[in-house]
Amino acid sequence: MTAAAPKQMHLAAHFPGVNNTTVWSDPRSGSQIEFSSFEHLARTAERGLFDFFFLAEGLRLREHKGRIHDLDVVGRPESLTVLSALAAVTDRIGLAATVNTTFNEPYELARRLATLDHLSAGRAAWNAVTSSDAFTGENFRRGGYLDRAGIPRAPGSARPEGTPYTRAAEFVATARELWDSWTPEGAPRPVSHRGRHFTVEGEFTVPRSPQGHPVVIQAGDSFEGREFAASAADIVFTRHGTLDAGRAFYADVKGRLAAHGRAPDELKVMPGVTFVLGDTDADAREHAADIRRRQVSPQNAIAALEQVWGRDLSSYDPDGPLPASDPDPGAELVRGRVRQGDPLAVAARWRALSEEKGLSIRQTVIEATGRQSFIGSPATVAALLAEYVAAGAADGFILVPHLTPGGLDDFVDRVVPLLQERGVFRRAYTGSTLRSHLGLAEPVWKG
Repeated sequence: MTAAAPKQMHLAAHFPGVNNTTVWSDPRSGSQIEFSSFEHLARTAERGLFDFFFLAEGLRLREHKGRIHDLDVVGRPESLTVLSALAAVTDRIGLAATVNTTFNEPYELARRLATLDHLSAGRAAWNAVTSSDAFTGENFRRGGYLDRAGIPRAPGSARPEGTPYTRAAEFVATARELWDSWTPEGAPRPVSHRGRHFTVEGEFTVPRSPQGHPVVIQAGDSFEGREFAASAADIVFTRHGTLDAGRAFYADVKGRLAAHGRAPDELKVMPGVTFVLGDTDADAREHAADIRRRQVSPQNAIAALEQVWGRDLSSYDPDGPLPASDPDPGAELVRGRVRQGDPLAVAARWRALSEEKGLSIRQTVIEATGRQSFIGSPATVAALLAEYVAAGAADGFILVPHLTPGGLDDFVDRVVPLLQERGVFRRAYTGSTLRSHLGLAEPVWKG
């Protein structure tokens, strides 16, 4: 009896953004703004036969203690503009942009995404994200506003206009109506959408794109986020990087698809992961520890502590013990960043870790916040990636290197060939569109 072919892995490259993943102090670290940085990483990913290149979005500079957070301020160009330029210097790799559904309008964004899909011959993708951040919303005054829970309200009204996810669901559905408004033969048809959040009347200006619709990605681990992914997304981008957490998330999201009339292979689960390579596993572990020390400088450690405790802790020694007092759960010391979990619970975990291992503030932050997913020799990392896919923890991975722009070079040169030898990753692109790379069918035209 012939053995079943191993499950094929999908890979994507995330441009390391404005956060503490990037090691700015490394002499190989380059610009976050110059086009050459985006081009280098995208072309490296294409040389590695990756499915897509992925850009995040930052709509407002974060603040820490009322000032611009200078540990991560380098700016962030507008994603679709960068990807349009990359379409001219790449041939096959998909081009994915994070664009917010809370602060945009369906007609204009559908038009921009369809244009990118035409310019790239069917390689466009959209990471549709929501915002519950009224701080960011201050940049987008338009007659309404977002309250602290992220609920849109009409001016002068206390009536909720729905959650960010209800707006997002209608936003994606409306964009798809627009993309479907041209027949496959090239004839435009009027659009008439009247919904809770949007009214669109008229004709769309862009013909149906080469892959029917741009691929839709969704990033969110909440109940609403998982339901949104199961109902509307082609890819779900998750933070679950461990095997057990990945399997639980994978089973949960895939299990929701049937209720929306979808098959399991119609949604790809791709966690965002980091990697550190070395000639041996021991070399890689040593290198990973050095990277974490550089990611969490003494200044970064105190800033991370303040984000949990909710007050100024600049007088504390990063090499000293954690504060004896409890956090202030209601404090807003940081604006523009989502607070991760209940501060009291986070502080309790950090204290237990510090006491168990005798760790200082900086050492605790290094250990508690580390997300280095795959560490080892190229052979070890290739084996682990293949294990996760075979075990039903992921359909693939969105790799987040720690260096811009050359952080993916070693992976492509040293790990991709081993994945190919295992028979779990392609040796050549077999199609020209992003949907073909992902094994997703072109959407049926709904005229």
